[in-house]
Amino acid sequence: MALTQRPPRSILKRRGSISTALQAVLDGVAVMVLGYVLIDRYTGQVTSEYLVLLLLLLVGMVLVYDHFGLYRSNSGFARKALTLFKAWTLVFAFLLAVGFAVKQTDFFSRVVLGQLYLTGYGVQLLLHFSFRQIQLRVMSRAVQPENVLIVGTGRLAKYLQDKVSNNPWLGQRVVGCITLPTADDVAHENVPSRLYDTSDFAKLKDAHVVGEFDDMMALIDRFEVRTVYFAIPLSQSSLIEDMYFRLLDKHVAVHWVPDIFSMLLVNHSVREIAGLPVLTLSETPLTGTRLLVKAAEDFVLSAFILLLVSPLMLLIALAVKLDSPGPVFFKQARNGWSGKTFSIWKFRSMYVHQPEAGQVKQATRNDPRVTRVGAFLRRTSLDELPQLLNVLGGSMSLVGPRPHAVQHDAEYSKRIDSYFARHNIKPGITGLAQVRGLRGETSTVEQMQQRVEADIEYINNWSLWLDFTILLRTVGALTGRNAY
Repeated sequence: MALTQRPPRSILKRRGSISTALQAVLDGVAVMVLGYVLIDRYTGQVTSEYLVLLLLLLVGMVLVYDHFGLYRSNSGFARKALTLFKAWTLVFAFLLAVGFAVKQTDFFSRVVLGQLYLTGYGVQLLLHFSFRQIQLRVMSRAVQPENVLIVGTGRLAKYLQDKVSNNPWLGQRVVGCITLPTADDVAHENVPSRLYDTSDFAKLKDAHVVGEFDDMMALIDRFEVRTVYFAIPLSQSSLIEDMYFRLLDKHVAVHWVPDIFSMLLVNHSVREIAGLPVLTLSETPLTGTRLLVKAAEDFVLSAFILLLVSPLMLLIALAVKLDSPGPVFFKQARNGWSGKTFSIWKFRSMYVHQPEAGQVKQATRNDPRVTRVGAFLRRTSLDELPQLLNVLGGSMSLVGPRPHAVQHDAEYSKRIDSYFARHNIKPGITGLAQVRGLRGETSTVEQMQQRVEADIEYINNWSLWLDFTILLRTVGALTGRNAY
């Protein structure tokens, strides 16, 4: 008789533990105590302004640390230290932005803030290291690793075997992998994965095969297996349904790791809708509060930069007008976020001319169409400054994939798979591809492919920290050898 199903509960679990909560509390208490001691030492009294600063610092830590998943990550200590540095720096950037916005920065000692930033990071890093060592010693003595069996022998199965075997936090030991009943798993092993660096797979050992699919029940008894991972292609998902109820009788935990990673994933995630699991393969990262944060970043910074460079823009406009006949600005249709067309603004850098047969030809080195002033503007990327108006208007962002001419989009989308995935976020004045030197003329499809891959990497890893680092690197990339 079938069991009566209750209404579905939330299928997604946000795993937490007393240890992670304790680590978060220790970080907060340590920073508050350190801040109080530094303020009292250097100023003699803790005023209400400093109390508000400490409170904002604590709120910033809660929000930013959660965004970075600092307490949910079981990565190596070096990566944890880097993540902590990024999160802590972003918290201070948030404090400075608030201070400048309300014009309260003069109330605070630069020495106190500098000491709090440097010492605060060091104290938290020491706490994380010490806490990590204590946890490892407790787990090694008190927790007996459970035996794990992996169904599959392809790339994902080998990757999973490697990660589980080298993660002491899981408390699991892989006894081996079992082959699938068809050749699909072997064939799938040769499909290139786009989720991980190829260097990840180069280091993997062959899967330790202990039997075949039909031997699963006997292997579970033989190795006293407590957990089974299905790391199989989507085409083999029916195997799970056939085996699941038999595994329930064995009292083992069953996990499915669907092999979707041979596809080009764009901001992939797992979520739920009305209790149903949803595996998102492609989506913009700018949803909800993230969209508001990105919009605020663009508006505040572009307005500030525009205010600083407006005298320079007036001089450039005058130079363009005097150098050759024609308008000061050049407008061209580009495809933006979600494929919507907008007009991009630039300082005109070429002589006024009629495109051949309606085609848009990319600028080349020593292009005769480029004016004298235009050559300087293109070499220094100053011709892009009017795009700050695009950013203020909302059609562009400061950081994002560079928008290509509509004709180029149509051409390259036929030759590069998933080319239009780069439109899952607002186009930018600068981007990850540009700071890596992937700018200028794209004379081969391979060069454009590299741009697209960098753009999708940016979309998959978008954060305020990434935008901040790209903006800093842009200063050094403005006059690279590919600028013409």
